[in-house]
Amino acid sequence: MHLFAENLAVEIASYYRNLALGHGVIPKVFTLVNGEGDQYLFFIDDLRMEKDEESQFLAYVVQAHEAVCYARGTLVILDKSQQLIEFAVIDRDDEEAIVCSAELTRDLEDKPVGLTDFEKTLAPKKTIFFSGLFEPVKLSEDRAEEFEGLWDEMKPKILHRTMGI
Repeated sequence: MHLFAENLAVEIASYYRNLALGHGVIPKVFTLVNGEGDQYLFFIDDLRMEKDEESQFLAYVVQAHEAVCYARGTLVILDKSQQLIEFAVIDRDDEEAIVCSAELTRDLEDKPVGLTDFEKTLAPKKTIFFSGLFEPVKLSEDRAEEFEGLWDEMKPKILHRTMGI
C-alpha cells in the first residue's frame, strides 16, 4: 500500500471529525493524491450529477491527475439513533482498500455531539462499489471536453495542497 493511502486515511478521519463536531455537517467527500503528493478534495454533492455521470467524472479526474490513491466518504444512516461516517481509501497498486467507520451521536436537536474513533480495517478492493475509478474510462470527445471544463471551473473552489511524506 502506498504511503499516501495510509496518510490519507488518517487525514480524512480528522477532516470528518472536524466537520461533524466543529461545523455540524457531514458531506459526501472525494479526494485523490497523485504521485507527487498533490491532493485535491471536494464535496461530491456539489457536482449535482446522476450516479453514472458522477462515476465517469470521478474516473476522469483520477486518471487525468494520475492518482495513486483516492478516498470517498459519506454519512450512513442505519436508523434514527444509529449513524456512521464511513470512508474507503483505494490504492492503485493494492488489492485491499482501507475502510474506516465511526459512530456518530446526535443530541435531541439532531446536532452532532460525539464521534467514536474511526475503526480501520482492510477489505478486498473489489468489494468497494466505487473501487473501479482506476479502470480506463471511454469518453466521447465532447464528454471529455465537458469534464475538463467542469474540472477547470471547480479547481479554484476545491482544497488543493501538497501532502508531506
